Amino acid sequence: MRFRLTLGLTIATFTGICLIVGTAKVRDPGVFKWMGVQPAAAQFSIPQDAWRRVYEQLPNLPLENQYVSKETGKIDENNTLISRFMRYHIFVKRRPSIYRLDWKLSLADYLGAHNYLVESQYPSADTLRENPMESDRKAMEKLTRAERDALVNVLVSLFNPNSAQQSAPSPRETPTPAPPPPTSASPSTTPSLPKPGDAQLLMP
Repeated sequence: MRFRLTLGLTIATFTGICLIVGTAKVRDPGVFKWMGVQPAAAQFSIPQDAWRRVYEQLPNLPLENQYVSKETGKIDENNTLISRFMRYHIFVKRRPSIYRLDWKLSLADYLGAHNYLVESQYPSADTLRENPMESDRKAMEKLTRAERDALVNVLVSLFNPNSAQQSAPSPRETPTPAPPPPTSASPSTTPSLPKPGDAQLLMP
């Protein structure tokens, strides 16, 4: 009887611990920041006016915002090359937004070096009177390699601010070797000159 009671208490205690641990969920997104990662939802969303911030840092990028909206019949100036590129990367290809390699893969798609763009899936293909895919592809091709690298860096810093805060590690100072301890002069091994009377010491 005592064994059954002890066993029952042990099982009840273990069950209670499991329930406590099982219901402890991470609700604060700050935990992800502390761990150096972002929730999946944050990696597949676009901050409001994110494309504007890219153009603020890279004003020489082409806008490509001359297309007419089907709904309003007016030019949609907010529908830009970079806004469509972001939507292609995140919503069409479902690639993370915090890694340089993934952004470079999307750029490679525009250059025809990785995957091919699909007209029916291209952002704004169904909301603009003219599909901007081909013009966007040509605009990306005209960018220099330095401009494309700068675009990738800005996008990563925009979606992952921690990457911009990480400074390059300072080189370690090379310790100056301590001077060797002074060595005592070894006794001279040069034989001394004979002195008067030394010959008598050798006589039997």
